[in-house]
Amino acid sequence: MKKACVLSLAVLLLFLYGCNSDKPSDREDDVLKIGFIYETMTVERWQRDRDIFVAKAENLGAEVIVKDAYEDSDRQREIGVEMINQGADVLVIVAFDKDSLKDLVKYAHNHNVKVIAYDRMIRDVDVDFYISFDNTEVGRLMGKSATDNVPEGNYLILNGSQRDNNSSMLKDGYYSVLKPFIDSGDVNIVGETWIDDWRDEGSYTYVSEILNKGQEIDAIIAANDQLAKGAITALSENRLAGKVFVTGQDAELGACQRIVEGMQGSTVYKQINILAERAAETAVKMARGEDIDQYQEVSNGAYNVRCMILWPLLVTKENINDTVIKDGFFTAEQVYANVPKD
Repeated sequence: MKKACVLSLAVLLLFLYGCNSDKPSDREDDVLKIGFIYETMTVERWQRDRDIFVAKAENLGAEVIVKDAYEDSDRQREIGVEMINQGADVLVIVAFDKDSLKDLVKYAHNHNVKVIAYDRMIRDVDVDFYISFDNTEVGRLMGKSATDNVPEGNYLILNGSQRDNNSSMLKDGYYSVLKPFIDSGDVNIVGETWIDDWRDEGSYTYVSEILNKGQEIDAIIAANDQLAKGAITALSENRLAGKVFVTGQDAELGACQRIVEGMQGSTVYKQINILAERAAETAVKMARGEDIDQYQEVSNGAYNVRCMILWPLLVTKENINDTVIKDGFFTAEQVYANVPKD
């Protein structure tokens, strides 16, 4: 049934390519319209992105329509077509599946609508812009943090979703650091897996299975803080939380709290306010037909895509006050909520 739905949608999009090459004419006003399509709103990180993006775009005079695809590629495509037909000037998409949105991008271009890949690249199609952090550097920071703290020992690797282009970039990053340690025999990878949809339940189950086999673990590289959370839950049940070094990324509140509590070694902080505001500015410029200044280019497999790549920061117990707290990402009261005041 699902395959039939996908085929039907593809046929519909191809039919529409040839039926209309202009934007819909039922616009009632000249307000710029930006469609923001998320993969899910269950992740703390995306809620923050949404709020900052919408506030900035509205301040610049645009109307933003935000919709959640509930981790469904078919739904992302359906939402995109719906937004275009409602008069969207630009689509901003957090792709659930890097390979599933080619038809939507082509449909958008056929209707003179620009497409921005937000934080996650859309592969093998000529998207108009990509904005994200240097995800290879994020992975490198995680690998360095782990090897600085555990230069010898057994490592467990928890990769993100294989549908997410960032997952392979993160893996490239931490393996660029791990390789010499592996080659020398100082680091032994005792387990590695991809966690579907970035679920902490998946990382919890995998780490629990490894521990139940009696395997000793000295460090865990988890591709984000949700996966770190699941891993630490499993470690806690085995009285190992705080004894096994765990990395993550996204600087979620729970991760920051675990860091000051001593259960998580580090996370990678990405200044989401900069990402979301720059994306909103770019979307509004595109909607107005203005040129995009100062950009780089990066390959998405088939095309060189204009992009803006931002720089991440490693967060540890030693610098948390000077990063996420100093920036106002979280307050000290939030981060230290579970730590006794003395």
